[in-house]
Formats: sequence, structure tokens, C-alpha cells
Amino acid sequence: MSEATLTVQIREQHGKGVARKLRAKGRIPAVLYGRGIPSQSLTLDAEGLDRAIQRSEAGMNTLFDLDVEKGDLRAKVVLVKEIQREPVGGAPLHADLYEVDLSETIEVSVPIHIQGTATGVSLDGGILDVQLRELDVECLPRAIPDELTLDVSALGLGDTLHVRDIALPEGVTLRDDPDISVVSVVTPQKEEEPVVAAVEGEELEAEGEAPAEGEAAKPAEGEKPAEGGAKEGD
Repeated sequence: MSEATLTVQIREQHGKGVARKLRAKGRIPAVLYGRGIPSQSLTLDAEGLDRAIQRSEAGMNTLFDLDVEKGDLRAKVVLVKEIQREPVGGAPLHADLYEVDLSETIEVSVPIHIQGTATGVSLDGGILDVQLRELDVECLPRAIPDELTLDVSALGLGDTLHVRDIALPEGVTLRDDPDISVVSVVTPQKEEEPVVAAVEGEELEAEGEAPAEGEAAKPAEGEKPAEGGAKEGD
């Protein structure tokens, strides 16, 4: 379990105007909450938070030791539960911090790491279809795994691995349905060949329609009618 230090300041003022001024200085508003404690308004360095999460192998499950500037907080260890971001640029706008009790279990989502190359892909030309990328588990904060590995090497064409097939570390309990599919090897769909609109030999004859049944074919321009044809009145 990865840990890092997060420096925060206690925030006394609130409102959209205050938030805009904070962001202009490279900081964002944040709120700290937890079981049995009142929520606390904070500010923190947006770039520093993003950088710490990206560098950590645990990502959003990184435990942060709080370093409080100009103030004191009872909470010492937190998880970043959510980061609100700009819809276009993705810059952080607000962060939710959750105080954790190191002696009590918590529920978290852990990423699934797919390992190996399925035989159904390498030998049979199948496609690896991943349906689940995270798994919900429960454990003590310092026992949160960085990732859960699922080896797909023995997976053949048409085979599927489920949540129950993922090995969990000691002290980690599954919270998801064990029958949920995680990854499958499926047969690639064949591209349908385009249908030819007109087949040679079935087009209209000689730039005109074929004569109706019982109707004599009209001679082409300049061509004499065939001899022996029936005369009018016969």
C-alpha cells in the first residue's frame, strides 16, 4: 500500500468567488469528512495532488498523511474519495478527502491487471473482450492492494473468466458478485461482403425492357421483321 504526504490549509471563507481566487493561485477547495467527525473545509495544491496520485502505484487508493499548515486537524490519514474536474481540460476543481481509521476495514475499488496472452487470441485469432476493470473489495486501509492480477494465458476461444477466478490477498474480502464476467475470448465478427446490385446477364436487354409474354418483339430501327410471321387477320 502506497503512502504520501498531502499538505493542506484550513479554509475559512466559502463561495464561488473564493474558489475562483484559489484556482487562480493554483489551489482548489477541498472538504474533509469521515465517520463520526464534522466536515472541515480545506484548500490544497491542485498540481501537487494530481502529481502525487499519478506517481503512486495505488492511484486513487493512495493513503495520504495530512500536513496541516497554520492550524490543526484531528484527522491524520485520508483517502482521496473524489476529484471534480473541468469537463474539457480535466484540471482539478474540488477534492473530497475521507478520514480513515487504520484499525477499521473500508470498501474500495481496486484496478484489475490483465496478465499474459490468451491462447484463444494467439492461436485461434480470437479477440480479448474485457468487461470489468475494477473490483470492489473490503480490507484494512494499509492492506489495500495496488492492483489485482488476472492471468488469461490459458483462456481459449469462447472461454470466460469471472470475478471468482481472481485470487485475493490475505485480509481482502470480495464485495462484488463472484459470477460477474471479467474477461472473455470471443470470435471476431466476419465482415459481410457487399451485395452486387446488378448481376451481369440480368440487366435489361438491349437498352430496353424484355417483351411481355405473348407479345412479339419489335424489330430494331432499320431491321426488317422476320419472314413467316403471322399476318393481321390470319
